[in-house]
Amino acid sequence: MPDSFTQWEGEILLYIQDHIRTEWLDPVMIAISSPGKTGAFFIALCIALMIPKKTRRVGMIASLALLFSFLLNNVTLKSIVGRPRPYDTIEGLTLLSTPEIDTSFPSGHTSCAVSVGLAILLAAKRKWPGIIMMAFAALMAFSRLYLGAHYPSDVLTAIVTATLMTFLALFVFRKLEKAWKDRHPEKPEEPPKEDPPPEEGMA
Repeated sequence: MPDSFTQWEGEILLYIQDHIRTEWLDPVMIAISSPGKTGAFFIALCIALMIPKKTRRVGMIASLALLFSFLLNNVTLKSIVGRPRPYDTIEGLTLLSTPEIDTSFPSGHTSCAVSVGLAILLAAKRKWPGIIMMAFAALMAFSRLYLGAHYPSDVLTAIVTATLMTFLALFVFRKLEKAWKDRHPEKPEEPPKEDPPPEEGMA
């Protein structure tokens, strides 16, 4: 990243630290951020959605979105870009959580939350669970800035890439679903057999 751009982002993080951080909000932001630490929360959520038959399709799409997002962001982009964490480069910035072992760009926490939340929003018939998950994803994204763990561009990039990976997952799933239905067509239900008319008695 260009030095001037990084400096501008650093000013945003220092502003958050100096003007938004409070003692009562610190543990709240740490708690919001913690489910994205290993991704276990989102993996468990996808598995839980796949167990009941009525939410299985949503769970499968969310799982695929989470997998695609992980492969692009955590495996590929983090390795290629190799951006240091802001608390290692910005003078005066204090990290509120435990130091991260991977690189900064893009935000893995944010990409997990957005990919699963958006998948639920797009695939579920009822929209309120997806709206709740997207609100949680927004809080997750802000918490990464609040804690000093990511630059703003790390979070914004994660939102964009996770959104793209979710739409890709939805596209791939629909193609696989159609191919499965074409190869395994449902048998039409047989009409119920009518009872034979009662025999007329002898006159």
